Amino acid sequence: MKVIVCGAGQVGFNIAHYLASENNDVTVIDQRPELIRKITDTVDVQAVLGHASHPSVLEQAGAGDADLLIAVTQFDEVNMVACQVAHSLFNVPTKIARVRAQSYLQPMWANLFTRDHMPIDVTISPEIEVARAITRRLQVPGAIDVIPMAGDKVRLIGVRCNEQTPLINTPLRQLTVLFPDLNIVIIGIVRDGKPIVPTAEDQMLEGDEVYFVVDTQQVDRALAAFGREDCAARRIVIFGGGNIGLFLAQQIEEAHPGATVKIIEINKERAEYVAKSLHRTVVLNGDVLDTEILTEANVANAETVVSVTNDDETNILAALLAKRYGAKRAMSLINKTTYNALMGPLGIDVVISPRAITVSNILQHVRRGRIHAVHSLHEGFGELIEADALETSSLVGKPLREVKLPNGVLLGAVVHNGAMISPRGNTVVQAGDRIVLFAAAEAVKKVEKMFSVRLEYF
Repeated sequence: MKVIVCGAGQVGFNIAHYLASENNDVTVIDQRPELIRKITDTVDVQAVLGHASHPSVLEQAGAGDADLLIAVTQFDEVNMVACQVAHSLFNVPTKIARVRAQSYLQPMWANLFTRDHMPIDVTISPEIEVARAITRRLQVPGAIDVIPMAGDKVRLIGVRCNEQTPLINTPLRQLTVLFPDLNIVIIGIVRDGKPIVPTAEDQMLEGDEVYFVVDTQQVDRALAAFGREDCAARRIVIFGGGNIGLFLAQQIEEAHPGATVKIIEINKERAEYVAKSLHRTVVLNGDVLDTEILTEANVANAETVVSVTNDDETNILAALLAKRYGAKRAMSLINKTTYNALMGPLGIDVVISPRAITVSNILQHVRRGRIHAVHSLHEGFGELIEADALETSSLVGKPLREVKLPNGVLLGAVVHNGAMISPRGNTVVQAGDRIVLFAAAEAVKKVEKMFSVRLEYF
């Protein structure tokens, strides 16, 4: 597949890296020479220095025979015009644009991004997606990651093991013995920052981040098995009143009327705007690193604080201060991946990566065929893929013990007639079943090749 990525920033770099590692023909456009040098030095892609929306630059990048254009520059208007030019002049089949300004995304202007107006096939708003990801984590206290799959009949849950976790030092094969009625499959373990695709003999250790697929109706039981029986947060303090903080507060007000929410925003005009946009949320104008403001916000009694300012260091320090003052749980928005390994030891409970969330949203539109969702796990560890099993599938019609899957591929769930089935050796997949599987980064291409003809997944 020939792909043009407009923008070599964090998201563009990671998308180009993902696609190039799968032997796609990738060309990156950016007008910043230092980013062009960086991406050509580290990723097997072609690069064009120039303005991504200029026809001559797109032509130089090969738009004439491109299959896909992904516009993720730092300017919404450049992203939108690049898609328009790619459609009108080069007839690029699929166009994806990142759009941040919410005035473009209001429901009343829903027909803006259509083939008759501005032909963008997929618009992605990172701020809205990040707010949704945080809301999911708030709904499942004790989890560091929550991803609904198959119409929310199945969820991927991430938890961090501690000394109170009953399952540490227990071989994974014993889980079915200990919990015979629990539909759960552990698909990944991150230990000391290094991802592991687990085998039946592997054990979970203190400090591990464990990712498992579970029946949504059994999430509470699964978390209890990991010693995580945290109460849902009713008192929440949000640090930062930007778009993410505002969207998050709006979602909490709508979905959790009993929750008490406070926002701390340093900019007075923005604080006033946020206060007018919300109904029950208290907005305080002040610095999230000011102890007097933290006291006024009563973070000592907060069950969860969420740091979503525009500065990573401020998010980290504010979360640590809040926990020192007595907040039970802290979430921090972190853009720089170099900080990730420090978060657990420092005491920050949940790290939210806007880049990983945006990459996941783009990937599900890149994958071909009967793919319903794709989620990237832990900065390139692998992908959680949701797809339909067709009659031509090698998975269909025989026990799974007889199915040969590539190394690094694990079946997490089978959804049959609306019910989640935890895959076992005697499980038989039927045509039309929804499959949730995990593929390690090095196995994604093998999965794509394996399923491209027989399954038509990709």
